Amino acid sequence: MSEPKVFQASPEAKSKAKQLRIFAVIAWLFAMAGQAFAIFKLISDETLVWLIVAIVVILALAITGSTLWKNANKLDPASEKEPTRFFIQNQLGAIMGVLAFLPMVILIFTNKNISGKTKGIAGSIAAIAMVAAGITGADFNPPSVEKYTEEINQQTEAAKSLNIDSDNVYWSKAGNKYHAYDDCQHIRGKAISSGSIKESWEQKGISELCKTCQKKAAKASIPSDVKEMIEVE
Repeated sequence: MSEPKVFQASPEAKSKAKQLRIFAVIAWLFAMAGQAFAIFKLISDETLVWLIVAIVVILALAITGSTLWKNANKLDPASEKEPTRFFIQNQLGAIMGVLAFLPMVILIFTNKNISGKTKGIAGSIAAIAMVAAGITGADFNPPSVEKYTEEINQQTEAAKSLNIDSDNVYWSKAGNKYHAYDDCQHIRGKAISSGSIKESWEQKGISELCKTCQKKAAKASIPSDVKEMIEVE
């Protein structure tokens, strides 16, 4: 019996994840800067429209940052054996999404120099944006080294049951599935990489077997005598 394959992000995946996290942090910093500008310049009755515009822009930046961060986590996940790091890494998008709005929401509702109408409109929009940013940034099914390891081993066993060489599968640069055959119609004519199922996960993040290849492998794995019986029927 072969040893279980343990997921470990490749250097290429780690590098890509690092880039995505840098871009995510930049987006969050712009969101925070936008919040500061809104707090000091736009919380007034006269600038209500511009305050709403600023809230929308901040929300877009917060969501962009969270999306980039979660994509990075798919490439380079944390381990569940480190619960503090695991929680922070996977829920940082939710934390930053809330922080991008919380001070502004508090100041809008506590500001004595603006009318109740402005508080009601701007405060409600900012509060809704804060909730949206928090929910969008949260990862309710976070990736982990352990989950990837389990999936890799399950898929490896499933591939072996179909007589697929689990150490020699194929994938394209832009694809999100691996293929059992290099002449599969979905990767034909494309630049492809090859390696084990484990390597496809480590280099591309989460993946699964191509349905076309799965059907072809399933058909090929049927014994010839059974095929003949099926054809006769």
